[in-house]
Amino acid sequence: MIEPRKSRHEFGPPLAEKKRKRPDITADRLRERMIEDALKPGDRIPANWLDPEALGISRGTLREALKILEFQGMIATKTGPGGGVFVRQIEPSEAIQTVTNLFLQTPPSIADIYALRKKLEPELAADAARDFPLDKIEELQETIRLYEAQPETGEEEYIQRLAELDFHAELARHAANTVLGFTCGLLLNLLRDLAECRAIYETPNPGLRETGILYQISLIRAIQARDAEEAHRIMHEHMTEAESYMLQRAEINKKRIRGEA
Repeated sequence: MIEPRKSRHEFGPPLAEKKRKRPDITADRLRERMIEDALKPGDRIPANWLDPEALGISRGTLREALKILEFQGMIATKTGPGGGVFVRQIEPSEAIQTVTNLFLQTPPSIADIYALRKKLEPELAADAARDFPLDKIEELQETIRLYEAQPETGEEEYIQRLAELDFHAELARHAANTVLGFTCGLLLNLLRDLAECRAIYETPNPGLRETGILYQISLIRAIQARDAEEAHRIMHEHMTEAESYMLQRAEINKKRIRGEA
């Protein structure tokens, strides 16, 4: 029998993970081998890795382990000629949505989200001023056009508020620092999906749209000028004002729900 490679979980796992089931352990071992052998999207998982006897497990356990990896987006199975188990490309948006779903079970506070946004978004803006592809500026400008017209209904204003976040999402999507871009993208997704934030976005505030547009136009100019310091300053000011507004509205909504206003 082939001695399975030890996973990181076997070198002193947290107490909560000591009773992990065999399919989970097997999935982790396979994942570790994929990392160690530097398999890339599209690569086939070697057949000998998937031999239940060599792994010391049952066929049922192997099937469950592969289901776990497939659910995690790590692998895809193809049938027929040329079929097998292959490494799958994980899209950032897919990973962000998965992490967002985790936080929806225990929602973070708006204060928690903006504590990070105030620090990370200015860095994202500076990153954009240094490295944002200038041929993608049109895409940034297009996000502004989606909400520059005066909304005629409350629903249109709500849609525009969400579209305003797309400007920040474009900066995150093209970030040279991909870890920074991913984290900012996650925070934006939380703002879109959290019920508390949606309630705020549904509250009419015509002046907020104009303010957001002015900030974003200024940011585009700083990015085009490759002025990282100015981009950082503009975004920090923008995030500080956005935080103040969101916290104020959250408190007003809480009082209304409690019948205090």
